Amino acid sequence: MPGGPKGVLLIHGFTGLPAELLLLGEHLNKAGFTVLGVRLAGHGTTVEDMSHMTWEDWMDSVRDGYAVLSGFCEDISVIGHSMGGLFALLLSTEEVVSHVVSLAAPIFIADERGIDALPPREACYGGFVPKARRRLKDVPPAVNCTYRKMPLISIHELVEVIEKTKGAIEEVKAPTLIMHSRDDHTAAPVSADYILSHVQGTARIVWLEESGHLLPLAGERERVFEEAAAFLQS
Repeated sequence: MPGGPKGVLLIHGFTGLPAELLLLGEHLNKAGFTVLGVRLAGHGTTVEDMSHMTWEDWMDSVRDGYAVLSGFCEDISVIGHSMGGLFALLLSTEEVVSHVVSLAAPIFIADERGIDALPPREACYGGFVPKARRRLKDVPPAVNCTYRKMPLISIHELVEVIEKTKGAIEEVKAPTLIMHSRDDHTAAPVSADYILSHVQGTARIVWLEESGHLLPLAGERERVFEEAAAFLQS
């Protein structure tokens, strides 16, 4: 979405789609930003395709998006939802980033997700588990085309992203806005506190109460959009 001289790179989450950030992107575009949403490798195609991708493949998609956007804008901020928030933090340690916005980034996965029951990596090749999600209303149609199962091996790659972020988070020096819902049952809310206490740049948390994990799509999304736009304009 072409806009002003300031660019915003949007990064979706694990098994997600760029469409999940379309409404946020439109809001930012109307506020004067040039916006680009990346599609992580293996997402938006087939789960079998995703099962062949590593976390580095996903990170390369983010790097490619930054490179494209830098051809239009010298000032670039980055917003990531869920796993995309982890990539946003990582990108800021590699490239010049003006602002980072983390939406429900999972430094810690909620206990009810059963991550402790994940089989060893060598036992996960070719295995899939169901991924339930209710159909959402008043969202772009593509949002409801998300994968309905997850490759087990890809969950190991997600865990790898989390560990890489923990290892690099003290190198994050860009101003950071952390948004998280207290009723998130995917990314444990303590994740937000961890990010706040470990980044080196200025940072603050905006707590939501009723948004669960899907901050860019849930009932409080207008507040998410407004907080993000105000932060990027500051």
